[in-house]
Amino acid sequence: MNHAESLLDQVRRSCARVAGQSTRVRVVRERLPAYLDELPVSPGALPVHDPDRHWLGHDAGTVAFFMTLDSVNFGSGYFPHLRKRPGHSGYFTVAACLTDYFRAHGPLPAEALVRLDAADCGRIFGQDPENRVTAELMGLFATAWNELGRHLLDRYGGRFTTLVEAADGSGERLVRLLAEMPLFRDVGTHGGKPVAFYKRAQLTVADLALAFGGQGWGRFDDLDRLTIFADNLVPHVLRLDGVLQYAPDLAARIDEGSLIETGSPEEVELRACAVAAVEELVALARVAGRATTAMELDYVLWNRGQAPAYKQAKPRHRTRTVYY
Repeated sequence: MNHAESLLDQVRRSCARVAGQSTRVRVVRERLPAYLDELPVSPGALPVHDPDRHWLGHDAGTVAFFMTLDSVNFGSGYFPHLRKRPGHSGYFTVAACLTDYFRAHGPLPAEALVRLDAADCGRIFGQDPENRVTAELMGLFATAWNELGRHLLDRYGGRFTTLVEAADGSGERLVRLLAEMPLFRDVGTHGGKPVAFYKRAQLTVADLALAFGGQGWGRFDDLDRLTIFADNLVPHVLRLDGVLQYAPDLAARIDEGSLIETGSPEEVELRACAVAAVEELVALARVAGRATTAMELDYVLWNRGQAPAYKQAKPRHRTRTVYY
């Protein structure tokens, strides 16, 4: 990639390139204008975090919470095996368990993060150590937390807030700083060329902005520069809504619950075409005088995907990865 190019422009450009040459996933461009009219988009209207399942209102502690949460905000390919709380999705199970831990013990300092292992994570998140699949996920969670703790101790005096302050009000800069850690370095390949996503790094920026109402440690002057947080739910919503079309063999594999290998051409195309489709929706909205951002559309689409019609109609693609 051109290192002089903006990091988020790399995401947009590389995903647009994949969408232009994809053979397994197609953006149905003729559907986009009508689809934009169907979406309940109110410019500037963003959701709020659920206070029952997120540790809010604790200043520096809330910075620690969201950076700790988003460092393990992955594993959707493992979630069918996850022991979930009643009425909770995989994500909300993870968020609620971590919230309960913070309420009982306070934030996990960097010195503790570097020492945690899979068994510790299993206890925090209420998972069965005998379940081979979730035990693997807890091991990945421990690796992510070990990495975060070392990064904070080596570069930022062990302080979460110092890392955020180093971004100096730029979400894109915070994405770049987080991507110095391998498990945040969300870049695949397609056709021999890199394809950038930086899903969890971008989501960390958005979560902090929401948690602090765009002020203090949540003030980022370039939130409009974020892309969607490319995972497996937004492509699923776009598929069911007729915006993405999957090749028959790929659709059949997803519908039967087969795992899609991380980094495979089809997995990269699923995510990249979702990014490209939303970028085109943002551009159409701008032309129509309905200014919106990819971040706003991501929240609309992600919350749309929580409805039973989307959860039960067809399976979403499942990939066991540290990126979403």
